Amino acid sequence: MGVAPYAVRAAGSEWGARDWYLRCSSFRYDFDFAVRNREQGSSNNEGIVSKLAVGGDAGLSATRIFSQWPVREGTLWTPQRVAWINLLMAWSEGQTLSARFQFAGDAARDGHPHWKLGRSYSGFAQATIGKSSEILAGLKRRFRAQMTAETRLFRDRDGFCLLAVDGSRLECPHTAANEEGLGCAGREKTAPQVFVTTLWHPGFALPWDFRTGPGTDSERRHLDQMLGDLPEKTLLLSDAGFVSYELCQALLHKGHSFLLRVGSNVHLLTNLEYDYQQRDDIVYLWPTKCRRCAPLKLRLIRLKDEQHEPVYLLTNILDIERLGDTTARRLYRLRWGVEVFYRSAKQTLQRRRLLSRTPETCQAEAQWVVAGVWLLGLMTVRQQLHRGLEPRNWSAAKARDAVRSAMRRSRSRGGRYASLSTALVAAVKDTYIRSGSKQARNYPRKKREKPPGPPIIKPATTLEQKQAKELRTKRCGTT
Repeated sequence: MGVAPYAVRAAGSEWGARDWYLRCSSFRYDFDFAVRNREQGSSNNEGIVSKLAVGGDAGLSATRIFSQWPVREGTLWTPQRVAWINLLMAWSEGQTLSARFQFAGDAARDGHPHWKLGRSYSGFAQATIGKSSEILAGLKRRFRAQMTAETRLFRDRDGFCLLAVDGSRLECPHTAANEEGLGCAGREKTAPQVFVTTLWHPGFALPWDFRTGPGTDSERRHLDQMLGDLPEKTLLLSDAGFVSYELCQALLHKGHSFLLRVGSNVHLLTNLEYDYQQRDDIVYLWPTKCRRCAPLKLRLIRLKDEQHEPVYLLTNILDIERLGDTTARRLYRLRWGVEVFYRSAKQTLQRRRLLSRTPETCQAEAQWVVAGVWLLGLMTVRQQLHRGLEPRNWSAAKARDAVRSAMRRSRSRGGRYASLSTALVAAVKDTYIRSGSKQARNYPRKKREKPPGPPIIKPATTLEQKQAKELRTKRCGTT
């Protein structure tokens, strides 16, 4: 058994027939698109995503991903090939899995003639199920390392790393296996679904981490699984579906902060007299089931949204000068970007409905869709940062068109085309000012959910004050 030095490299300049290739490198794991100018008889490698992936950092370059797994001689679906075919399928415009698989395989074969790829989609699917977990973990580490290197965008002016979290569901085919393995969440006759929960970085408009599970899974459980990978000094933004005593306590224990919307499912106490600082905006989170633990002293921020509906935010940052109401409003509004990310995956890349027919392949397909959008954005952001552009304005639709055009042209037999890097630099959102709303006048929206109600706030009872005092005395005695 030998270890194959798998490291993906590609680069990008002018696109021509069979000129797009995926190159192996034994020294680093790179993503880039390479182009060879046949008329000049020389290669012209811009290093688009190789610079993005490793950023020229020798420490990152030494970290290999694909080379860490031993591969038997003659293996058709190596980790490198599984990763690239899945990523190309995530970007493909095919309407069926077989069409996406065929197109991705043809593009890979044209660029890498010595690759011997399996012709059977079922064999590829089995390899994907068995290897995706390890491969995706390696890709996540690489993507996050590149984001961390951009210090100006990674943290805000107060030193926080802002991360927003939210979940969404992707529909799956109505097969017996999917219905049994994934479950049908929501209303009656709802299709089987895969639940995706994403940690999203507002500074890059890109994910930081994600988890998937059956449609009946819990986004809170997914978030608990991702807490260990939060960067130092994180400020977590979330809607009303995530708030719990356990989450707040875990974040505080790890030295993080949070700005969470709360609704009527949260009970808060005032006048607990747990300490000597009493303010009108100070509240305590202390559920009945957690009375053996210390109450959490928090700050309740009351705001109004654009429709003048009340919004209640809970934070552990008690200093108003450090996090004022205006700043809290601005930061919480950034959370909407994770909704835009899901729209990009579902509508822009047309992955609202998955096509796999078993629970395992459905979850793998969902994972590679998210990874594909992540890499697409990372490629685009890197190019725009080099040109001094604002990365949060990258357009998923234009980046999608640029990559799909490059994939189509790689199958042609001649011609010269604009570079992928130039197309990605131009992949920005519209800058003109619209004279009217884009919203359709009578759009039949399915979701008409009511906004969260106000949290239930009540003064602490005499018994609760006594319990808190005894707990405080006990803790002081032990310290």
